[in-house]
Amino acid sequence: MSKVAIVTGGTKGIGLAVVKRLLTNGYEVHNLDITPSDVGVFHHCDVSDVEAVRRSINTIHEQSQRIDVLVSNAGKHLSANIESTDEQTLDALFALNVKGAYAAVQSVLPTMKANNAGSIILIASDQALIAKQNSFAYNLTKHALASMAKTTALDYARFNIRANAVCPGTIETPLFHNAIDAYCDKSGANKADIVAEEASLQPLNRLGQADEVAALVSFLASDDASFITGSLQSIDGGYTAQ
Repeated sequence: MSKVAIVTGGTKGIGLAVVKRLLTNGYEVHNLDITPSDVGVFHHCDVSDVEAVRRSINTIHEQSQRIDVLVSNAGKHLSANIESTDEQTLDALFALNVKGAYAAVQSVLPTMKANNAGSIILIASDQALIAKQNSFAYNLTKHALASMAKTTALDYARFNIRANAVCPGTIETPLFHNAIDAYCDKSGANKADIVAEEASLQPLNRLGQADEVAALVSFLASDDASFITGSLQSIDGGYTAQ
């Protein structure tokens, strides 16, 4: 019987790369997203809706009778300082980036406990480790995911359930390009210049790729990572080492 993995936000970017990598590794992969995909088993789910996440994961468990891996990836970016962030915007960002992860983790734990095994991987950010300008609310959400990984790791180690956070730096994804496009629209800057500048800020002098993050996620999901839990795994070209 194939192992079963759930990926939230698996239709684009890092999520899609993770879905493809886990499929290649022989997993039965379920993608919870609002944007349809023909890669893996697609479930239409607004991950910011806690009850929708619970219903989707309960359905997957009923169909597959097991859940071995959860990759909580769904999220969005926001560029704004605290004065520019109203309460509604803050609530919406937390609903997706944090409460969506909370609902997914909470929902997979019963079956993982019953199987005495499981790997939970939260896609955080280099901003779970450092601060960046104009990133008040986004930074808060990513620190929250780091905390969720650590506390879950400690609470469920006795069930052989591992929880880790992956902390990507600047990765070339649709999310990255959307953020750059928004900045250029607002500032009038040239996109090619901004992309080159972002690459030059990385010690490895390039942007990361979604496939590289997916490779790390795949490792953390595997038995090769059986003694790794409660960790924050940087994959940022050396950015946070500076």
